[in-house]
Amino acid sequence: MNEIAELLKKQTCELETYDEQLVRRMIEKITVHPEKLEIEFKSEMIVEINI
Repeated sequence: MNEIAELLKKQTCELETYDEQLVRRMIEKITVHPEKLEIEFKSEMIVEINI
């Protein structure tokens, strides 16, 4: 989580649009299940989103 916070602090502008490079530096993988998405960050934090 600290890595993500540090990465965002280094951004020189506000994030108003999708940034492919930033996403690729933060996210390790996204797993799609029938009922949810699992987003695994490089910091090893996993976020589940019900769909």
